[in-house]
Amino acid sequence: MNNNNMKIKAMTRRVIIFSLFACFLFGVNRNGTTTANFLEIDIGSPGTAMGGAYVSVVDDVSSVFWNPAGLTGITGNEVMFIYQPWILDISHVFIGAAFNAPNIGTFAASLTLMNYGDEQVTSISAPDGTGELYSTNEYAMSFSFGRKIVNWFSFGATGKVISSNIWHTKATAAAVDLGVIINTNFLVPNENRQKGLKIGMSISNYGSRMRYDGMDLLNPIDISDDYGNFENVPGIFRTEEWELPLIFRIGFSFHPIATHNQNLVIAMDALHPNNNSESINIGAEYEFIQHGFVSYFVRGGYKGKYMVDSEYGATFGGGIKMKIAGNQNIKIDYCYKTIGRLGDVHLYTIGFEF
Repeated sequence: MNNNNMKIKAMTRRVIIFSLFACFLFGVNRNGTTTANFLEIDIGSPGTAMGGAYVSVVDDVSSVFWNPAGLTGITGNEVMFIYQPWILDISHVFIGAAFNAPNIGTFAASLTLMNYGDEQVTSISAPDGTGELYSTNEYAMSFSFGRKIVNWFSFGATGKVISSNIWHTKATAAAVDLGVIINTNFLVPNENRQKGLKIGMSISNYGSRMRYDGMDLLNPIDISDDYGNFENVPGIFRTEEWELPLIFRIGFSFHPIATHNQNLVIAMDALHPNNNSESINIGAEYEFIQHGFVSYFVRGGYKGKYMVDSEYGATFGGGIKMKIAGNQNIKIDYCYKTIGRLGDVHLYTIGFEF
């Protein structure tokens, strides 16, 4: 008996050592182990066109997705609307607004909606449809705050409520995002620290788990085939709880060119998600300022470098920012990206600063 125990322990040790070695050598892929994965979809044409290398660059309302510390880049008020049509009539929409409170910080509120359209209800007796339709959608409603602690250090936080609905079945969760941006003295052009090397870090979707529940999971059961008539006893399918897609980002950016009418930003982010392999995003943005009231942007990047079995790749985009009057500006941006088997995706963004 003792010999058997010793053999089992020795075998267990070998299995553990081999598993650790395999994890180190090949990595562990947790695809399909989280829910509400729409929270991973990049928000905003500028950041998406830069390949997602945006954690240290973002300075508009889309900061609520990338890094809430980026809200400190908003000096007035701003609203933003984003539309991203997907395959099979799936649409991704973002609406956000932010306002700056002097000597306090910047507040923001946003709504992210993923609409999967309507589908026919089918059954065994009506495989072609019962004539009813059901809808599926997911959304995240968030409230954010960003504050510049000192002129070189910014901090931000977001609280959000997440909901996923499939006909009469629903799941909810709560989560927080945290982020910082640090302006360093390295690679500072023209003694402008705001254009020097910037470091950004954020953690997104740290929160509770989601479990689906609702009347669609009700199912009458017969608890006894042999005695009595129990065929209408109410029963319910109990689903498992699922984690949210937790993402840790760290990145840097700098300005090789920073003049009165030209700016060039180069950025790189490293991502560590809880449901996929680590990856690197790289991107660049060139801005040309004409006569001080119109800015033209050209952007490009690569998303998902070193990600195992990545469906991502090159991204492109551009935009324009026009001064309307005083401190009022309108921004229009576009992005094109490809997601492998999901095809090509176009992203449209419009924003107002006032």
